[in-house]
Amino acid sequence: MQGEGQVARQDKGREVVATPLDAAWETIRANLRRDCGARTFDGWLKPAELGDFDAESGELSIVMPSQFMADWVTSHFGDRLQLAWTSALPIVTSVKVVAAADGPRPSPLLILEDTPKAEPASAGASAERDPSAPNFDSRYRFETFVVGKANEVAATAARTLASADRVGFNPLFLHGGTGRGKTHLLHAIGQAFLEANPGARVVSMSAEKFMVEFVRALRENDTIGFKHRLRSADLLLIDDVQFIAGKDSTQEEFFHTMNEIITAGRRLVITSDRAPQDLDGIAPRILSRLSWGLVADINPADYELRLNIVRAKLDALPGVEMPPAVIEFLARRISNSIRELEGALNRIAAYAMMTGREIDVPFVEEVLANVLRANQRRISIDEIQTQVAEHFRIRKAEMTSARRAREVARPRQVAMYLSKQLTPKSLPDIGRRFGGRDHTTVIHAVKQIERLRAADAELDADIRLLTRQLEG
Repeated sequence: MQGEGQVARQDKGREVVATPLDAAWETIRANLRRDCGARTFDGWLKPAELGDFDAESGELSIVMPSQFMADWVTSHFGDRLQLAWTSALPIVTSVKVVAAADGPRPSPLLILEDTPKAEPASAGASAERDPSAPNFDSRYRFETFVVGKANEVAATAARTLASADRVGFNPLFLHGGTGRGKTHLLHAIGQAFLEANPGARVVSMSAEKFMVEFVRALRENDTIGFKHRLRSADLLLIDDVQFIAGKDSTQEEFFHTMNEIITAGRRLVITSDRAPQDLDGIAPRILSRLSWGLVADINPADYELRLNIVRAKLDALPGVEMPPAVIEFLARRISNSIRELEGALNRIAAYAMMTGREIDVPFVEEVLANVLRANQRRISIDEIQTQVAEHFRIRKAEMTSARRAREVARPRQVAMYLSKQLTPKSLPDIGRRFGGRDHTTVIHAVKQIERLRAADAELDADIRLLTRQLEG
């Protein structure tokens, strides 16, 4: 008989009864879709299903269609799922992401997007290890952080705070958009600090976890223990502080924790996706404290930095051969996020291993179709005409003129070619924007430039440069 407040649902052909787990799961899924975006959610999290729940141990299984997806979700959303379930339904104490019994298994050579993973404990060390100590990923070190103009200040400040005997700033506030390297620097700071100060106490957590643990401490009347653990740290690392916006009691505790750490001369590093002055819903006194230290932004990576990152990451993918044309293509076309660029690299490597296909530009375009569409900046024909005219030092008006002199006709053909390559406009549309020319003229221009690129290295270099400038 169906209990009061319970709703019947269909599960693989049989009727079952909805439980508090179902209700919590629906809420968590909705929140994940909102926070992660529809594209990420639909691609990776939507297929997830509730698995077994062990009431005695409090362990809940989340089932994915394949081991590959289970590994990816564990790496990227394991902590978030754990915190979401603990917050929504305290009877769930641990969450395990598993593959369906009939799901495909990945190649043993498969390398997933880099995500923090604990290193294996040395013999006899597991019994002595502090369970609250952070598990820093050995790959996330200063030596593996690729530095460029976009992140140079942040990287230098992070190194200084981690290793200098004395620093002239505290706290260090790192901010930048998603996937620019904030988490990498946090792990690098933690590891370098421990190497320089053996035996030091380091606490690392997200602001979301800070909130959940604080609420749990309140519920269990253990606020003294919670405060002592954080405030006695020699180095406190807090990731994504924007998540405590609007949480007044959590902000109160966070402010006093900050004060205690700074006043005691201990070190504090905080990250956010925005600068302090742009954080809405955060108490002014917290923002003032954050601004006292050094505020370092991590800007979007430029083409040169993205190129260096791809090359560095390839060194960590043994057995993956990627020609220069593909490396340049990736660095040019994926510009939204370094994390997305690294993920694209790993997806290419995985698909190449599973299919045995050669890695070339058409293969990459096929594998990364959705990613490339999301990264594509809308380039107008007007932009192309302006850029090409400046590059070849002719007047922009010549793009639509009737002149056929070679010094004008060739740049016009290049502009038509780029318009076909970089915009979704049809051939007749392109022709109209070049002085009302016929679509057959555009076809001729495209074929002519394709032929010339293969024979003329200088023209090929010009077009590569123009493409980078337009897409950059």
